[in-house]
Amino acid sequence: MKKLNNLALSLMSLCTITMSAHAVDVDAGDYDYAPSGVNLGILYYQHATRDAIYAGSDRVAGNPELTSDIGIARYVHYMDVAGVHIAPQILVPFGRLDAGKDIAALGRSSGIGDIILANTFFVYHDPQSSTTVGITPYLYLPTGQYDKNDALNLGENRYKLTLQGAYTTKLSPQLAWDAIADVTFYGKNDDIAGGGDLKQDMGYQLQTNLRYKITDKVDIRGGLSYADAGDSKLNGIKSDSNTQSKFWIGTGINPTASTQLIVNYGRDFKVENGFREDNRINLRFMKVF
Repeated sequence: MKKLNNLALSLMSLCTITMSAHAVDVDAGDYDYAPSGVNLGILYYQHATRDAIYAGSDRVAGNPELTSDIGIARYVHYMDVAGVHIAPQILVPFGRLDAGKDIAALGRSSGIGDIILANTFFVYHDPQSSTTVGITPYLYLPTGQYDKNDALNLGENRYKLTLQGAYTTKLSPQLAWDAIADVTFYGKNDDIAGGGDLKQDMGYQLQTNLRYKITDKVDIRGGLSYADAGDSKLNGIKSDSNTQSKFWIGTGINPTASTQLIVNYGRDFKVENGFREDNRINLRFMKVF
């Protein structure tokens, strides 16, 4: 019964898992220091497919299929306030979720996700070693598409706060390393099908990236992540947390001095209580102005 409860909760909160990952996942170099006055316009796109559902660590029998195409438009501005270097930003997710095969009855959903307000505080920066420490709070607003009667939603109908800290440094002139950790606190979703509410314990994520510069215009990169979304309680019934271990590899290309394209491929290698991503392609285009 507990495994069935876990599975039901995973299905109900599917969009939460899908959309949240894009806000807190960090591309190699995201915490690099930029001077005051610099602006970034960033567009993300992720195509991901899922071919298995896990209840606990056991794969559920069947042939599920879930495809997501998710984008995020992001604006970042670097500035100094009262002697502190900061980077206020806004993120607007959008996209679609599409269920197929054994879970086709879940249907599909498209629209805008929950808007995210964020601000990076650069608490330490050493230009000689390119070492930086940054702290970023992300506030998720319940603005996205949500209908309690739909199995798939792009919005979560709750506030969330993620606090993320990152350390980045150069291990050599060509090799850079990032280490990132975050915790997420969830508000309550009190608009659930059948009545009641959804509560969730604190979640966390640990990430690391390596980036090797081949030339001034091209690098290769890779990373690992472990995320624990936190135990959930739906109408008083507790379910174990969704956990996800994943990797990604890719490249960063700078066509011009003010533009960058990142292409990453990744997949999950261990999942509990949720869907497993068997393929994930991430694209990111950034313009500096």
